[in-house]
Amino acid sequence: MVRLLAALPRPVKRLLVGPPIVRDGLTLDLDAQLLVRLDRLRPEPVEDRTPGEARAALLRSTRAIAGRPVAMAGVRALTVAGAAGPLGARLYVPAGAGEAPAPLVLFFHGGGWVVGDLDSHDAPCRALAAAAGMRVLAVDYRLAPEHPYPAAVDDAVAAFGDVVARAGELGADPERIAVAGDSAGGHLAAVLAQRCSAGGGRAPAFQLLIYPATDFVGDHRSTALFATGFLLTKASMDWYEAQFVPDPDDKRAASPLLAESLAGMAPAMVVTGGFDPLRDEGEAYAAALRTAGVPVVARRHPGQVHGFFNATGVGSAAHEAIAEIAGVLRGALMA
Repeated sequence: MVRLLAALPRPVKRLLVGPPIVRDGLTLDLDAQLLVRLDRLRPEPVEDRTPGEARAALLRSTRAIAGRPVAMAGVRALTVAGAAGPLGARLYVPAGAGEAPAPLVLFFHGGGWVVGDLDSHDAPCRALAAAAGMRVLAVDYRLAPEHPYPAAVDDAVAAFGDVVARAGELGADPERIAVAGDSAGGHLAAVLAQRCSAGGGRAPAFQLLIYPATDFVGDHRSTALFATGFLLTKASMDWYEAQFVPDPDDKRAASPLLAESLAGMAPAMVVTGGFDPLRDEGEAYAAALRTAGVPVVARRHPGQVHGFFNATGVGSAAHEAIAEIAGVLRGALMA
């Protein structure tokens, strides 16, 4: 039903969703407004569900907004090392990925550190691999509340180290491995890049942060502006945070934006949505990286809501964003 409604002519969709929504000088994209309208049909918000119920609901919703799977030259299930044992992973190899050793994008899915998995982000990972023409390796890290902070971060760091060590097996060049993620996954990629930089060992060649969570301590204007009505709410953010960082003493350490130093980190692209509660903390992190001398591409998609990276089957916004991201990745890893 979602995909059928999204395929309707624009005038018909406008009649269905009502007049344009304007906030903070931005106009909500028509297809995003359609998703917002449909989201009101949810029986209950995520904060009223158990983690298991929330995980099942996210998988249903991501499948509803995903388009047809993009064909790959190869998709392989494997495991990578986590901090406490093997983690499931999925390697996407697109046609024209090039002969090994080639660039590789190590991807961590979003979902508030509580929900999401390899299947929930299969569609955007395929689209990103195809658009960039490079391998994407998605990792299924441990989730909260069963495994609170720093379990997911530790898994991300361990997975990166394992992928570097096994680069030849994966067809990857260990000098050209980027870390990436959306939302909670963007947070993990950012903290991983910080830890690698501080540790003095092998570090990612690039970091792609798609509407990342970066601050568990401060208040940001966009959180209040878009607290309700735009898919991700302040109430659900608080619920996810409580599952992931239950100890208040960990909040500062878990916040990439509050790191003592960002100097010397990998070049980055930070992608945000204009109607996303996480918008301002993501953009603050981009600004902090730039102030620290890190090359940064900061890109706001003004009419988009949180989660638009997954909406590959609804409108063109996801594909346009992925095409732009792919160009930046190619410039960073194939130059």
